[in-house]
Amino acid sequence: MNKPQPGDYINIHTHGASASAGIFTVDNLMAHEGIKPGRIEGIVYSCGIHPWYLNENNQVQLIKFVRDIASDPALAAIGEAGFDKLRGPSLELQSSIFEQQVFISEEHRKPLFIHCVRAWDELLAARKRLKPEMPWMVHGFRGSIELADQLISKGFFLSFWFDFVIRSESSALLKSLPTDRIFLETDGADVDIRDIYNKVSADLSIDADELKSILFSNYNRFFKI
Repeated sequence: MNKPQPGDYINIHTHGASASAGIFTVDNLMAHEGIKPGRIEGIVYSCGIHPWYLNENNQVQLIKFVRDIASDPALAAIGEAGFDKLRGPSLELQSSIFEQQVFISEEHRKPLFIHCVRAWDELLAARKRLKPEMPWMVHGFRGSIELADQLISKGFFLSFWFDFVIRSESSALLKSLPTDRIFLETDGADVDIRDIYNKVSADLSIDADELKSILFSNYNRFFKI
């Protein structure tokens, strides 16, 4: 599998990535788009069924697509999978498809990327029920210190929503968390991951190279390299 190098900036979650010197990227593919992983230096892929694009009519097709590409060596993770109470089908269907993606993650020994909106109880209940061995990461996190602490105490990694993490109000949250559980992302937005690193390193009172080293170690542990 394509791997980051020491000194790389790691963008743990984005969409439509292109190669960029010194930046290692996990590019998210949406099952409903039917796009398979490529072979590009400095890029690996995740793929899953996002609850926004799930319905009763396409569930079988989408799960089949994820299963069919799950063994691809360029696919580093399953997801983003998850729950959304603001947009998507019934929570019953979301839960069923989430559980099936967890099984794929476990079978192929690949971690799980998670989308969760106002469904933290459902997510925590699923983790307790399914007892996964592979790591789970909530992407786009912008919640409270208390919620972050709860998720980390249950074994989750967190990647912060790009627009939240560059604001001054994110500083208290960043300072409160163990750095061995965090990642940074651009989520397909027109922002530079290097600018996000600079903001977060300033919040943590470390330099960007030290933050690179921390997130490099986190990557290797999350992907069990």
